[in-house]
Amino acid sequence: MTRPTTTSTPLDTALFRVGAIAARSLIGGVFMGLANLVPGISGGTMLLTVGIYPQFISGVAEVSTLKFRPTVLLMLTCVVGAAGLAIGGFAGVIGSLLDQHQWAMYCLFIGLTLGGAPLLWRMLRPVDDRVLTSAAIAVAVMALLALTDPERIGSQTTPGLAAYAMLTVAGFSGGAAMILPGLSGAYLLLVLGQYRAIIDAVEMATSGARAGDWALALQALHVLVPVAIGVGLGVVGVSNLVSRLLANYERATLGFLLGLLCGAVIGLWPFNEPVTPQMGDIVRGIALTTADLVAAVDPEDYRTVAVMPSVTQGLGGSALTLLGFTVSWGVSRVGR
Repeated sequence: MTRPTTTSTPLDTALFRVGAIAARSLIGGVFMGLANLVPGISGGTMLLTVGIYPQFISGVAEVSTLKFRPTVLLMLTCVVGAAGLAIGGFAGVIGSLLDQHQWAMYCLFIGLTLGGAPLLWRMLRPVDDRVLTSAAIAVAVMALLALTDPERIGSQTTPGLAAYAMLTVAGFSGGAAMILPGLSGAYLLLVLGQYRAIIDAVEMATSGARAGDWALALQALHVLVPVAIGVGLGVVGVSNLVSRLLANYERATLGFLLGLLCGAVIGLWPFNEPVTPQMGDIVRGIALTTADLVAAVDPEDYRTVAVMPSVTQGLGGSALTLLGFTVSWGVSRVGR
């Protein structure tokens, strides 16, 4: 006699104990917030690595239809709250670490990213042609994205309708990227020329609040409010789309997400060196047509090229990648 088979959907929060989903949501929210501060790292990838991604996007889609379940609200509150605290508390720290130890940070995040692959692989077994095709397409998309040069785009942050519209578009793109694993919100902000302005505004707001300088904190709202509106629209819109795809084409969609996750590391080679700009180069949307313009370029805006690591960097990077992998893989097993 053949035993009946049962299937379950990864979207249902009822599959988790309340404590387990709260723990995953808090940790995933922190990882998501930190990832959104780093160009090239996807916040959605971090949720995927800790095993909360399908529940998060279905929860956002559910709440957008004005349906409120306590477990879903708990999960969303934990993710959003932890992500907000991580962004507000670590914007300055992450910026400093990226300036001083970029290769180490990228190695750590590569490990954190890849640590989610075993979880998706378990969900997809046995792997078929549909899954492999979806994953291959996603890897190709990430490879093409890695070829994009964000440093040729300028920014516009002077208060005004055009600036507010651009910031809202940037926020929408960043919100959509937060939901799509492998697509970095910070990287898209770089492509749109808004990354530095938004990071500076976050740091200005938090610094002003800590010092009690509310005038300084409120000044940052010219940037943060339109960005927040765009992020909300992007998160809700893309969550509904991905939730429908998971509900109707689960294996193909999860295969595509696995490809996005694995392909995300293509553009994250951690070992790079800055290249001094030359006459005729374009930096942040400005053509360097004179020697004065070349000399005025901030070293933070120098283009970088990939190089081979030293022995110390290779060993240290491998250790940090393994550490990141172990952490995210361990978190993905909480409440299994």
